[in-house]
Formats: sequence, structure tokens, C-alpha cells
Amino acid sequence: MTEQLDHCMVLMIQDTFGQVFGAVCSAPLRVSSHYYGTGQTFLFSFSPHLQVYKWTGDNSYFIKGSVDSLLFGGGRGRFGLWLNSDLIRGRSQKCDTFYNDILSTKEDFLINEIEVWALV
Repeated sequence: MTEQLDHCMVLMIQDTFGQVFGAVCSAPLRVSSHYYGTGQTFLFSFSPHLQVYKWTGDNSYFIKGSVDSLLFGGGRGRFGLWLNSDLIRGRSQKCDTFYNDILSTKEDFLINEIEVWALV
């Protein structure tokens, strides 16, 4: 659905804990067999104030989409932001790509609202 767009995208989530966080993506979200994107991709959280987690340069695991999940960041089996294909469940862990804090109150969370914007 977003593969026709050739723009950066912003994914924002509010979980059932009331936390707001997400990712700014350097490429459109799409199904892929490998990670894609650039070092301009980053994670962010508004808990309790704006925190931005930029690329560390340790790896290039920016974005990966599949029919089962959507991933942002990675390394050593951990993902900065993982969303299940149902867009109801997610997980956030410290990852090598962004060396981020957990974006929600807890590692596992339920999604209350989600928005995706294309920046044109």
C-alpha cells in the first residue's frame, strides 16, 4: 500500500499505557526479505519528554516488513520497535541500531492508536 510512495514516513503509536512513541523512516514501509532504509531513520518517544534515538552506526538494521511483523532497529535478536501484523501487539527493546531505551512503559505493550504519515 505504501510502496508507491517515495517519501519518508512517520509512524506514531499510543499504547494502552498512554505512552506515545514511534519511528521516522527514511523509506516507505513495505514487505521486504531484508532490512532497508538509511541512517536517517530514527526512533522517538515522548516519555516524559521528547527523546530521539539516532543511528549508532553499529549496523544497518533500519526497517524490515513481513506478513508477520514490522521491525525497526535490531541486533543480537533484539528490536528497537517490533509490531505484530495485527497492529495490536508490540515490543520495544534496547537495540544496537539506535541504542534506544524501551519506548513504552514496559517491553511488551498493546497498541491503542496508530498513525502513519508520508512526508512529501
